[in-house]
Amino acid sequence: MTGASNHDMPPANITPKQRMEISRREMPQREASERNRDFLEVNLGLTEKMAIWEAKRCLQCKKAPCIEGCPVGIDIPGFIELITEKKFLEAAALIRRDNNLPAVTGRVCPQETQCEIRCVRCKSDTPVAIGWLERFVADYEMAHRAGRVKLQREKTGKKVACVGSGPASITCGGELAKMGYDVTIFEAFHKPGGVLVYGIPEFRLPNRIVEDEIKTLTAMGVKIETNVIIGRTLTIEQLLHDPAENFDAVFIANGAGLPTFMNIPGENLKGVYSANEYLTRANLMGAYDPDSETPILYGKYVCVIGGGNTALDAVRTSKRMGAQDSYIIYRRGREQMPARIEEVAHAEEEGIKFDFLTAPVEVLGDKEGWVKAIKCIRMELGEPDQSGRRRPVPVEGSEFIIDCDMVIVAVGVNANPLLTQATPDLKLNKWGYIETDENLQTSLSGVFAGGDIVLGAATVILAMGQGKQAAKSIDNYLKEK
Repeated sequence: MTGASNHDMPPANITPKQRMEISRREMPQREASERNRDFLEVNLGLTEKMAIWEAKRCLQCKKAPCIEGCPVGIDIPGFIELITEKKFLEAAALIRRDNNLPAVTGRVCPQETQCEIRCVRCKSDTPVAIGWLERFVADYEMAHRAGRVKLQREKTGKKVACVGSGPASITCGGELAKMGYDVTIFEAFHKPGGVLVYGIPEFRLPNRIVEDEIKTLTAMGVKIETNVIIGRTLTIEQLLHDPAENFDAVFIANGAGLPTFMNIPGENLKGVYSANEYLTRANLMGAYDPDSETPILYGKYVCVIGGGNTALDAVRTSKRMGAQDSYIIYRRGREQMPARIEEVAHAEEEGIKFDFLTAPVEVLGDKEGWVKAIKCIRMELGEPDQSGRRRPVPVEGSEFIIDCDMVIVAVGVNANPLLTQATPDLKLNKWGYIETDENLQTSLSGVFAGGDIVLGAATVILAMGQGKQAAKSIDNYLKEK
C-alpha cells in the first residue's frame, strides 16, 4: 500500500498493519515561480481520495495522545474516522463542537508541534496529516453546506462583551452564544477578524475564509460592532456600568499589536516599516492590489529582520510586491527559527534569501533620509538563554553591509497600552500584559482576558484555547452571580 495511487480508493476494512503501510499524502501546491508573483493561496488542499487515504493512516488509538496536544481538545480520531466513511459534513460538525474556526486552524495552526507531534506514528514513521485533514473537511463543509446553524438554545438574559475580534474573541463569543448568552464583539478596525485579516497574508489564509467563519459566528446570533476602540470610543467601565451598555461581563482579547523595534541607529529613516504596519497595509487595507488607494512602499531590495512567522509573511509579501531580492536577517541559525518549517521551505522555494547568524547594528540612509543599506554583524551561538535556545554572541570585527532600500522589522510585539491606560485598576505584569488567575479573571470583577494580551505573541490556536477557557469561566461566574 505504500505506493498506492491517489486515484485508487483504499479498502473499506483495513487492519492496523495495513494502515501502517500507507505512506503520508503530500499536499498539492502551486509552483513557486508562479505563486511568488501573486497573492493566491499556495497550498491547494487534499483531494477527496487523498483525504480518505490519509485518514486511513490513523491507528484510532484508544487513548489518542493527539487530543492532548490540541489546545481546544478536538476529537481527532473521531473526525478522521468519519472521513474514512465519507461522512465529511459529519466530520466538520464534530470538529466544530470544539473549534469555531476549522478552516483557519487547518491552514495556520502549527500542528507539527502540537497534535501531530503526539501522533503514535511518529515513533517509526511520519504523523497523520491532522491539519490537512481538518482543512479538507472545513473546505468541504464550506462548499456543500445547505445553510448555517442557527442556535435554538434558551437565552440566559445575560449580556457579554468581547473586546477585539481575533481568534480568542471569536472562540469565546461562539462558545458563549452556544450557552445562550447575548454576545457583542467590539473591533477597532473596519473589518472583523483581528490578526487573521491584518497579520496573515492572503497566500496563507485567504480573507474569504475568515469572512465565511465570521458569517457562521453572526448566524449564531453574535453581534459585531466595528470601528469601536475600547479605551477611546468606550471604556471597560462604561461597558459594565453605563445603562446604555449594561454588560454583565467583559472578555478582553485585544491582542498585542504594539510593534517592537531594535533600538539601533537609523530606524527612523524613511523606508523602515514595522511588520505590523506593512502587513496591515498590504492585507487588511488591500495595498497588494495595484488598484488600491492604500499607500505602501515598493522596495526593490528588502531586508526583513526576524525569524518568526510574521517575518516570513512580511518577506514573502515583499517578494510578491515586486522586490528583486528579499532577505531574512536572523541572529540565530535555521534550526532555531520559530517560524513553521513549511513556511521556511515555501519561502526558500520562492527565492527568499536567508542570512543566518546575522544581526543588524545600523540602518544607513542617503542625503534625503531614505534607507540605502543596513550594516550587520556576524553572530555565533553561545550558552542557552531563558528561552532555552543558544544565545547569539557578536563576532568581533565581522561587520558587513547589505544594500537595500527597505527594512521591515519583525522582532516581536508588545501589549498596546491604549485600553489598559484607560482602565487603571486593571492589574498588569511588568511587560504590560494583563494578569489573570487560573480562570482568566482579571483584577476587576466580571472582567476576563485571554489571547495575546495575556500570553504575549502566541499562536492562533493557543489564543482560541484561552477563548474557550474564558467562556467556561464567564459562564460559571454569571451563574454564581
